[in-house]
Amino acid sequence: MSIFMLLIVPLPFAIRRRLFTFISENPLIAKLQYGLKITFIFILILFIDSVNRVYRVQVELAAATDASKGNAAAIMGHERLEVQARKFYSQRNMYLCGFTLFLSLILNRTYIMILEVLRLEEKLKKFEGTDKNTKQSEKLAMAGDPGEISRLKREIQLRDQDIETLKKQAASLHREYDELAEKYGRTQQDDVPKKMK
Repeated sequence: MSIFMLLIVPLPFAIRRRLFTFISENPLIAKLQYGLKITFIFILILFIDSVNRVYRVQVELAAATDASKGNAAAIMGHERLEVQARKFYSQRNMYLCGFTLFLSLILNRTYIMILEVLRLEEKLKKFEGTDKNTKQSEKLAMAGDPGEISRLKREIQLRDQDIETLKKQAASLHREYDELAEKYGRTQQDDVPKKMK
């Protein structure tokens, strides 16, 4: 629970980034995380065992209750008390192991989500221009002025008009070239028969 509280405590971005960088890159912390994973595997085994014990005690208690109702030999008070105590202990162990496993899942997921948030905050700072060390943020900050954006849009429209005009000129030049080529071809055809005669 203290690790979880340490993860979710609101810290400034720089401190939180240093803390999580330390946690992610420190070899001692990596060994500790590996040991915790092994511990949680053992807790999972204990949880499965405690569920099995709860089931067995439940069956034993049901059998004892049925025996007492069927006019067989009645269960003595201390035997019933012992079965109730075993039921209580096995249920307690099952709940403790289950909650511990659930807490491990919550811790793991919270850690991953915080790392993702830190990564996204860093990207956002680069794009917004609040990070002073990036040239991209300076370019975005200069282009972010609304007057600058509208001026650039007008330039794009003018260039698009120029491109359309050039396309029309190229099409008309192509037509004229075709017409001249046809005329030239006709004159050449007219000259050939005259020379043969």
